[in-house]
Amino acid sequence: MDNIHPDLNNNAPAIPSLPEAYRSVGVPAKASFWKKLFAFSGPGFLVAVGYMDPGNWATDIAAGSRFAYELIFILFLSNLMAILLQTLSARLGIATQRDLAQACHDYYSRRTSFILWVLCEIAIAACDMAEVIGSAIALNLLFHIPLIWGVCLTAFDVLAILYLQHKGFRYLEVIVVVLIGTIAACYLVEMFIVKPEFAGILRGFIPTGELFTNREMLYIAIGILGATVMPHNLYLHSSLVQTRAIERTPEGLRTAMRFNFIDSVLALNFAFFINAAILIMAAATFYRHGLNQIAEIQDAYHTLAPLLGVPAASLLFALALLCSGQNSTLTGTLAGQIVMEGFLNFRIAPWLRRLITRLIAIIPTIIVVALAGASGTARLLILSQVILSLQLSFAVFPLVQFTSDRRKMGEFANPRWLKVISWTVGIIIAGLNAYLLVLTAKSWLT
Repeated sequence: MDNIHPDLNNNAPAIPSLPEAYRSVGVPAKASFWKKLFAFSGPGFLVAVGYMDPGNWATDIAAGSRFAYELIFILFLSNLMAILLQTLSARLGIATQRDLAQACHDYYSRRTSFILWVLCEIAIAACDMAEVIGSAIALNLLFHIPLIWGVCLTAFDVLAILYLQHKGFRYLEVIVVVLIGTIAACYLVEMFIVKPEFAGILRGFIPTGELFTNREMLYIAIGILGATVMPHNLYLHSSLVQTRAIERTPEGLRTAMRFNFIDSVLALNFAFFINAAILIMAAATFYRHGLNQIAEIQDAYHTLAPLLGVPAASLLFALALLCSGQNSTLTGTLAGQIVMEGFLNFRIAPWLRRLITRLIAIIPTIIVVALAGASGTARLLILSQVILSLQLSFAVFPLVQFTSDRRKMGEFANPRWLKVISWTVGIIIAGLNAYLLVLTAKSWLT
């Protein structure tokens, strides 16, 4: 087996990724397809929650309210990119027994690894900020809890995560899937309420030439594409796949990669459905009634029920938002632990790591809410997405580099056609993110 990744060694690292969950989920060696799929299912869904976090909601609402169904194809294209990159991430973790952070630590100099770690920590804090804001807004909408108190309440998420991990990693996966299912159920009901135009939805999968002539449409499209793939998800997925006790043989690794690919496709397509549902709801409700400037989550909530004449529409919207924020919290804190341990080869108590991550997000959010109120949280959501976009390339390029290297991946290295596609996607994402930054800076300066 030394031919698989000789320079990273075939043995498990001295401190494996997520040591408390490493190889903790059994996989039946001889079982039916469905039993094996059930055993491998989970990591993809934990990763998928990052593709439907509160930071994406505002973008989807803006796209639907301003341009109806025309940007659905951008969501679809983003989903294809996400499937590609998350598949590469899973392959890296399975073949090398290293997560992406550990692989960077092994390959790059100490200075480079430290810089990458700092950038990733900033991205995780930005992502956590969006989750805190989303949860606080949902608590405000559902229970009229003031935003500033809602932000403080999110600190208790740490206790829930610790309890679930103590019960076993499978429990954490089940909770995440249940929350995703709740979000999907809420939006399935919303679809029946808003009665979208199905012919318009189908046309939305066809690219429109207006994208290149309408600057505002291009800005939103880049926001969807550039911020859909979360950088911490690439670190997270390469670690989560190592929770399965797979056979360390070529056939065992191929089986693990095949079932993890199916898991990722199912989970990310589920995330696509939810993002598309948010966009469709906005198009069928706000665009249809001429409300083209709905971009903030609170505005969407307060206008849904009056426009549709169904009070439950707003309630379902807020409930789905709360589930989205809580789900993203679970995975974001896991990513923080993986990144710190992988880049620095340094461990601290999980509860302390998660408390630090949450406080980094809560403190600036409290300050903004106290000074600017609800309007400030909307600007903070946009800022969090820009920060994530800036960091993404620093995760994508090392991932493509490592999975294309036969010295690390052996027979599981990317074939030539996959290398070309992967590097192309990485360059496109980097270019779009750079352009998004320029457009955002211009909009703030004018």
